[in-house]
Amino acid sequence: MATNEHEAKMAHPRMAAGALFFDAAGHVLMVEPTYKDYWDIPGGYVETGESPLQACIREVREELDITPPIGRLLAVDWAPSDREGDKVLYLFDGGQLTPAALEAITLQADELRSFRFVPVEAIPKRTIPRLARRITAAAHARAGQAPVYLEHGYPAGHAAA
Repeated sequence: MATNEHEAKMAHPRMAAGALFFDAAGHVLMVEPTYKDYWDIPGGYVETGESPLQACIREVREELDITPPIGRLLAVDWAPSDREGDKVLYLFDGGQLTPAALEAITLQADELRSFRFVPVEAIPKRTIPRLARRITAAAHARAGQAPVYLEHGYPAGHAAA
C-alpha cells in the first residue's frame, strides 16, 4: 500500500478533555453553556501541540478561572459524530473542590451561564445521553484503580456500542 493510501485510511480524530469536580457528597460539577441546550462539564478541544491533560488544565482555567490540581485519567471515550467526525474524549479527576476554589470560580461569561453540583443519578436529566453515560462511567471509575475505556459512553463490548 502506498504511503498516501495508508495515510488516507488513518483516523485523524478530534480530541477533547474535561474534568470531573466533586463536592463532599460526591455530586459532579456541571456547567450550563450559553451555546448548548444541555449541561456539560468543564473542558474543551485539545489544541495542536497540547496533551489532553494540558488541554483540560487550560480549559478549566479559561472557563472557571481556577487552577486546582487535576488528577488521574478516569475515562477515554471513542465517540465519533456524524456532524463532527471521529472524536476521542478524555475525562480527568479534578477531585473535591476546596471551599476556597469554589469561592474563586468566575465563569467565562460569553460561554457559561451557571454551574452547580449534580447527583450522579440526576446527570441524565441535565444532559444528552452519550455525555451522561460518559460522565457517569467516569464518576464510578474514581473508586477503581484504572480508567475505563468507552465507546459512545458505553463500556467496550457493550451491545449498544
